[in-house]
Amino acid sequence: QVQLAESGGGLVQAGGSLRLSCAASGRTLINYFMGWFRQAPGKEREFVAAIDWSGSIRPYAGSVKDRFTISRDNAKNTMYLQMDILKPEDTAGYYCNIGPTIAALRAANAWGQGTQVTVSS
Repeated sequence: QVQLAESGGGLVQAGGSLRLSCAASGRTLINYFMGWFRQAPGKEREFVAAIDWSGSIRPYAGSVKDRFTISRDNAKNTMYLQMDILKPEDTAGYYCNIGPTIAALRAANAWGQGTQVTVSS
């Protein structure tokens, strides 16, 4: 079993930046994708971004493309989400997950505590 711990959320003003981290521990799963999702109250969970093992494949949701940057450091078993030019609509709980494919990430049914991002106007 792999344990994932999100951190780095907080309260920022619109236009500000945050850097989220997702630290993995336990089993080392090579060749696995990692990804970020978010969910605001009353809304469905939304895909944000994902990254493959090498960093060659990095899809983004259209709403965050050109503002967010996903990366990973496999030596540290950590994935990051650099969020710039934050908007109030980015306000949500942010969660990370891991899986063998992007489809597996989207279908994941086990989620951790997440980290809250709140963007004020």
